[in-house]
Amino acid sequence: MKLTIIAAAALLMSTSALADSCESATSQAGLNECASNEYKKQDDLLNQTYKEAMKLATSTQKTQLVTAQKAWLAFRDADCAFLTSGADGASVAPMVHAQCMTDKTRERTELLKSTLTCEEGDVSCVFPPR
Repeated sequence: MKLTIIAAAALLMSTSALADSCESATSQAGLNECASNEYKKQDDLLNQTYKEAMKLATSTQKTQLVTAQKAWLAFRDADCAFLTSGADGASVAPMVHAQCMTDKTRERTELLKSTLTCEEGDVSCVFPPR
């Protein structure tokens, strides 16, 4: 019963978040696929932003960024595994997991994007102003 309630809640939250991009999905399998596609899209955006940061980074910063990104990836994967474990075994599990991965990936992209631009005189900037 508890699993059903968690899965239903996750479905409602994830379905509303995916509503715009998944309007044509008519089955759980379709929603799962749509959520997976959205995650892939966000992952591509993250990779693009990461590459931009690597272009601006010094050799020391490149090493630091690689280390940070690997640690973040491990955290994201472990955190989503935990946060979505209530839906394990349910038909919504792939969608709920993909939505978690999407949300965390989007957050990381925005964080990395924020390092790419900096105001003149801000000494806390990762990269110098362009």
